[in-house]
Amino acid sequence: MQLAPIDIVIFAVYVAALVTIGYLVSREKSGHQKNTQDYFLAGKGLPWWAVGASLIAANISAEQIIGMSGSGYAIGLAIASYEWMAAITLILVGKYFLPVFVRKKIYTMPQFLEQRYDHRVKVVLAIFWLGVYTFVNLTAVLWLGALAINAIAGVELLFGLLFLGLFSAAYSLYGGLKAVALTDIIQVVLLVFGGLLLSWLALDLIAGGRGPVAGFIELTRQAPEKFDMILSKDNPHYASLPGLSVLVGGMWVMNFSYWGFNQYIVQRALAAKSVEEGQKGIAFAAYLKLLMPIIVVLPGIAAAVLLPDLSRPDQAYPELMNLMPVGFKGLVFAALVAAIVSSLASMTNSIATIFTMDIYSRYKPGQSECHYVTVGRAASMTSLLLAMLCAQPLLGQFEQAFQYIQEFTGFFTPGIVVLFVLGVFWPRATANSALVAAIASALLSLALKLWWPALPFIDRVGLVFLVCTALAVGVSLLQGRAQAATTTAGGALALREIDFSTSQSFNLAALGVSLVLAALYATWW
Repeated sequence: MQLAPIDIVIFAVYVAALVTIGYLVSREKSGHQKNTQDYFLAGKGLPWWAVGASLIAANISAEQIIGMSGSGYAIGLAIASYEWMAAITLILVGKYFLPVFVRKKIYTMPQFLEQRYDHRVKVVLAIFWLGVYTFVNLTAVLWLGALAINAIAGVELLFGLLFLGLFSAAYSLYGGLKAVALTDIIQVVLLVFGGLLLSWLALDLIAGGRGPVAGFIELTRQAPEKFDMILSKDNPHYASLPGLSVLVGGMWVMNFSYWGFNQYIVQRALAAKSVEEGQKGIAFAAYLKLLMPIIVVLPGIAAAVLLPDLSRPDQAYPELMNLMPVGFKGLVFAALVAAIVSSLASMTNSIATIFTMDIYSRYKPGQSECHYVTVGRAASMTSLLLAMLCAQPLLGQFEQAFQYIQEFTGFFTPGIVVLFVLGVFWPRATANSALVAAIASALLSLALKLWWPALPFIDRVGLVFLVCTALAVGVSLLQGRAQAATTTAGGALALREIDFSTSQSFNLAALGVSLVLAALYATWW
């Protein structure tokens, strides 16, 4: 597929506009230099709409758009559980975890772990996250993004990698999180508009020009098997989405790890003007997550009817774009690239935050704020260059790179959730119990994968979470009350001091999300 001249012009205008706006919003008033709070937390001045949009922009990238459309093609609407369950997870994170993190006045998730446990836990998790964000997440977004650009526009993989890396650096490196978050407004508008446009045109094609509503009705008639939300054991894709486990099992663990304790996600909420503003932004993001399946899953289901003979499901989204009229391709292509570069910018900024605030500042204390900002910029650029160099060697040999990445991060997800949940809600949890949970998570996950390969991935995550919780509780109890008090002195949370009450608008938003989810699952059960 090649883009027409008008499509290229539309895309070029988008690139120029984003870089220009990124520079303009990053400028400081005369006489003021960026400090660490400005660069890493946008001066703690983000409004709710910027928080919500930035959460979604950081989350949605090429692997979600291409991968989930491919899963929609192969599995159907059941894959939307990843999006819809995330919506209710966001509400819970906003109510029960965000107030704790804000009260602790943290920049990073490892910083919370140090305050709650000790320096060992912080360093172990900081190094782990730096490695995963650089060599797993960042390389994945770059490589799969370059593959998507190659499939859609015919750009060589090397040039695609270079373009994505340099584009994200051009608008985010100078301004930090403020530039990322405020330009994410444009990215999300483009992403939502481009995705809805693709779904609209695909459904209209199915209906023979009678409109998207008629197309959706026809789609449910021609492919009813694609609209089962809860898969039965005889479904060939049961191992990917094992029935009710999606609603009551390991999916919760995966969602809490990603939306509650993931630096490049939570950092946006930490940068809000206040707890209330952050909670409004999280609620806004929850509603956008309810909308996402229309953008990333429905096109894949439509492609199963329009293009039934694809050799691989992940071809669904690019091939569907090929059916779009000239001009519309440019918009949808810009939306795809918007999703990629916003995720890249978010990840590099979070890598810089963890490296500077958790590692560098400890060994180089007392430096000026300007110095730490410069170190942050250097860390961002270094991580981007490393990811660009390692993308093809690490992922080029995998036909389904995203599945391997999910498996890898899933080894550590249960332990991370145990650390934070016990750290917030159980004062007796000790630093040694946290380290045991983190190490056991990796070892148990690997053992179950090798010795019980038939166990679905989501069920494995849930089982390992339960075992790690029991181990952490057991170690804490064995250490005794005195040791628990010593290891958490000044760190254990006094929950009575945390205000978990939320505004009426947040409560109404939470009720709305719950009702919409109940209606969706009741309809497509």
